Amino acid sequence: MFTDLPLDELHTYRPPRPEPAGFDAFWRRTLDEARAHDLDARFAEVDAGLTLLHTYDVTFSGFGGHRIRGWFLFPRAAGGPLPCIVQYLGYGGGRLLPHDWLLWPSAGYATLVMDTRGQSGPNRPGDTPDPVGSGNPGVPGKMTQGLLDPDDYYYRRLFTDAVRAVEVAHGHEAVDAGRTVVAGGSQGGAAALAVTGLVPGLAGALIDVPFLTHIRRAVEITDAGPYGELTRYFAGARGHIDTALHTLDHFDGLNFAARSSAPALFGTALRDDVVPPSTGFAAYHHYAGEKELKVWRFNAHEGGGGEQRAAEITFLRELFG
Repeated sequence: MFTDLPLDELHTYRPPRPEPAGFDAFWRRTLDEARAHDLDARFAEVDAGLTLLHTYDVTFSGFGGHRIRGWFLFPRAAGGPLPCIVQYLGYGGGRLLPHDWLLWPSAGYATLVMDTRGQSGPNRPGDTPDPVGSGNPGVPGKMTQGLLDPDDYYYRRLFTDAVRAVEVAHGHEAVDAGRTVVAGGSQGGAAALAVTGLVPGLAGALIDVPFLTHIRRAVEITDAGPYGELTRYFAGARGHIDTALHTLDHFDGLNFAARSSAPALFGTALRDDVVPPSTGFAAYHHYAGEKELKVWRFNAHEGGGGEQRAAEITFLRELFG
């Protein structure tokens, strides 16, 4: 069943943004603190059996100087610096294996895949620990870790890692830094959207079924997926709801969208109960850069799947001429 507003209302749905005072100063301070640590990007070539690609195991310093893992792949036949896709991952999973990331190298681009700190799963293994404790009692998962203070919140660390991953890509000789695109779906879409608002000069963004946008509405209309961690926490932490929502405002994609300038392709699905479509439409309508939106009427959180990927291939081909 459709899970949200009718499509004609979604096409004009542009709610107010919950921007907290000092939003820009908070993120400027956060990134300044991260950049006080040497990025120390290291690329160790590995034999993954992919004879047409250079494949590297990547490590670099993210938030707090914590070491973040990733993969870096690009075609051996490359004749010069390439456009680069910086890929962020969905909730509950890690960087997988190099052969899981063949799409963008096959299309002729370099690809930097950022592992997600503290997340892994049986079918999506990760390799990056999160050495920071939760800071306050919460429910299982990442959504309530450090929730009562923006400085302590889990996504402050993750979004900072995501910015540093772009800096890693920019520093590699195989990459044309002026043609860098950020990409991701769900949690990865949230990270990509955040980076568009924090890093100037990006060439583009691929933002699919983005999580952590219009959060105050999301927690009122769905208990599914990661948002359910928040609603379960709120049910017990009755006296902390306003404090927690204030923290979440610092990480809401609507506020990053309003600061974005890179051309972007969005995707949303009308039967998505994990990321309600009104939240994706809200991010799209607030996005300040050039933008396109693919709407999948009878799909859920998988969105357009392979057809969204095909649209992204076309989008990048047109973007890079």
